[in-house]
Amino acid sequence: MAAVLTHAAELFAERGPAATSIRDIGTRSGVNHGLVFRYLGTKDQLVKAVLNHLADDVSAAAQAGAPVAVIAAKTELQLRVVARATLDGFAVGRLQDRFPIAANLISHALCSNEDERTGRLSAANVIALQLGWQLFEPLVRAATGTEDIPADELQHIINTEIARMLRTDPAELYQIAFPVN
Repeated sequence: MAAVLTHAAELFAERGPAATSIRDIGTRSGVNHGLVFRYLGTKDQLVKAVLNHLADDVSAAAQAGAPVAVIAAKTELQLRVVARATLDGFAVGRLQDRFPIAANLISHALCSNEDERTGRLSAANVIALQLGWQLFEPLVRAATGTEDIPADELQHIINTEIARMLRTDPAELYQIAFPVN
């Protein structure tokens, strides 16, 4: 079923869950759509399974010591699916059960802030900043006249701001988001 969930995630990232039928997923996966429905259920159940699969996939890649580029690509896919599902009206926060990256950020933020509320809001702001840049970078750059900033310099600037919000060194960000046990 993991392969079916991966194909569903790709379709959701391309079109959004609302515009992707179970038949489309079956065709892309090379599996009868009836089996997809039988094992994964309704569209809400399918979206839930995909969201949790993607969260687990990013976490597993980090735990396995995958290259940063691999983890970044998996995270980008996850964020695109989250955005598409949200825009399609799916209650992503209710459907997804596991938020390993958010949990890692919260864990760090709770230790480096004076109270729980401030720590949680710090982690939330980091997530919002990452989502915003990941999904709307071309718009943000055009609207702010920052198209001339090279991608690596922009990433350094974003990481510096995230580190400020988390009260840490930018060099520690990857370890905070993706700690290896």
